[in-house]
Amino acid sequence: QVQLVESGGGLVQAGGSLRLSCVASGRFFSGNTMAWYRQAPGKQRELVASITTGDSTNYANFVRGRFTISRDNAQNTVYLQMNSLKPEDTAVYYCNGLTPYRNWGQGTQVTVSS
Repeated sequence: QVQLVESGGGLVQAGGSLRLSCVASGRFFSGNTMAWYRQAPGKQRELVASITTGDSTNYANFVRGRFTISRDNAQNTVYLQMNSLKPEDTAVYYCNGLTPYRNWGQGTQVTVSS
């Protein structure tokens, strides 16, 4: 059973920053490209950013230049540094593999006020 535990969300004003963390089960983490996703109310879950085991990154156009994904292989942790936050970034943020495991974590709520 793979476990994914996200944290670091909160309420922030537009223009502010947050850093999300996700701890994943070791074997799943070490062998996979990891990714952050988000789901806003009434919308489908969407891919935000991904990072390979070799630290190559990719970003959705709507966050490129504002968000940075990174991983700490020793800690089985993937991070998402979010800067210049906008109200439209409000969502529940999840981590998983780029090829997602069937079970998802509880996510972490990010709310950006205008």
